[in-house]
Amino acid sequence: MRSAAGLLIGLFVLLFGAKLVSYTVTEVQQVVVTQFGEKKRVVTEPGLYFKYPDPIQKTNYFDKWLLEYDAEPEQIFTRDKKVLVLDNYARWRIVDPYLFMQSLQTVDRALKRLRDIVKSELLKELGRHELSEVVALNRESIMELVTARCDSTAHAFGIEILDVRVKRADLVPENEAAVFERMRAERAREAKGYRSEGEERALEIRADTDLEAAKIQALAYEKSQSIRGEGDAEALRIYAAAYKGAEKFYEFTRTLEAYEKALDENTVLVQPLDTDFFKYLEGR
Repeated sequence: MRSAAGLLIGLFVLLFGAKLVSYTVTEVQQVVVTQFGEKKRVVTEPGLYFKYPDPIQKTNYFDKWLLEYDAEPEQIFTRDKKVLVLDNYARWRIVDPYLFMQSLQTVDRALKRLRDIVKSELLKELGRHELSEVVALNRESIMELVTARCDSTAHAFGIEILDVRVKRADLVPENEAAVFERMRAERAREAKGYRSEGEERALEIRADTDLEAAKIQALAYEKSQSIRGEGDAEALRIYAAAYKGAEKFYEFTRTLEAYEKALDENTVLVQPLDTDFFKYLEGR
């Protein structure tokens, strides 16, 4: 029995000793191994590793996955002195665990620092924009700038900020009516501009149409006159061919046609008797 007890004690000592000199790292962990407070190495790959027993070497574990920062709603002043209540969040991760350990040490302290960083950048950036821009027009580009600046600041603490987003943006009651009225006025101004452009374009189209119609009418009139002239010429040619050799008879018939058109029972003409127009009436 003594040998069995000794074996168990020896096994326990062996396991305890193995635990003192070994450590494991999972897929979502990263470890900073320090020796008397100084960094010895940083382990980011999963596996079983060995070290000198504590207190010679210590293992400091940090998360490797994405972490979230969810802030309490904050009141932010815009450039036009309006108050906007923002509920924002950020996604971040530890990219330099040793720097993180030196500067912040814990996630709780990191969240407090992130709150200060994000709030500061939101105040600066939103202070450059009017409320209508933040609420309706330009929020995406604004938040991209805020994310970039927050990330630049956070790198000093071994942190990478991947995204800062606004979950909700509320107007304080005294601002709502003014903002909605301004947005309505802006939309009305845009609509008026579109209508003006449309009317201007309609006038241009009508002017172009009228010009084209005038061109078509002119061409049609020119063509009709040309056809009429050709018809008259053809008629004269036919008359000439028909009365060829009977020019006196042709002159006589044309004069009678002229009498019929010029004279009726109510017509009074005063002309010299020797005019050629009345020569057939006089028997000349």
